[in-house]
Amino acid sequence: MTTPTTPTAPRYEIRAAHTDTTITVYQAYAPAIGIPAAKEGRFPAAWKRDRMTWIKPSFLWTMYRCGWATKEGQEAVLAVEITREGFEWALSRACLSHYDKDLHSDPAAWKQALNEAPARVQWDPERDLHLHPLPHRSLQLGLTGEAAHRFADEWIVSITDVTPLAHAVHGHVRDGDLDAARGLLPIERAYPVPDGFLGHLHR
Repeated sequence: MTTPTTPTAPRYEIRAAHTDTTITVYQAYAPAIGIPAAKEGRFPAAWKRDRMTWIKPSFLWTMYRCGWATKEGQEAVLAVEITREGFEWALSRACLSHYDKDLHSDPAAWKQALNEAPARVQWDPERDLHLHPLPHRSLQLGLTGEAAHRFADEWIVSITDVTPLAHAVHGHVRDGDLDAARGLLPIERAYPVPDGFLGHLHR
């Protein structure tokens, strides 16, 4: 019997749960921030707008980062639904977090662009259910300054505590029932952007 093959994902592609107007991103916080944020639909006063905050469209990459919601200070996993308009505002103004000779004229120009940008992008290996790296990349979007303020005060549509989902998926993985684990995952589809929209963020 021939095993069906899975199409190879493009190396650089934003995959996310999204609607016509919103995109869902994930973050992990200490319960003191995550629980009230989910309850109130906005971040509490303890959440600092003047610090960089990273948002991740990939549920499994977030699980890799927070250790299935077990790492200290990352025990509460939030699904933050934000406007696509805000997400794309940040992407269009973002700078790659590392110097790339194919994208930047020289290290000094990259450093200046990074310091002036309200957002930065990292492309890290996507993860499978065992949190092993995959060949294609997952977007991490860091927001600072104006972008962090807009994120907290303008872009958020809803905040949901998905820590129970993280624990449920992890439980199925531990039990070896990958089909059950996979069936619980959020459906992440290619996020549509115009041709060339991400040209300043990868080659």
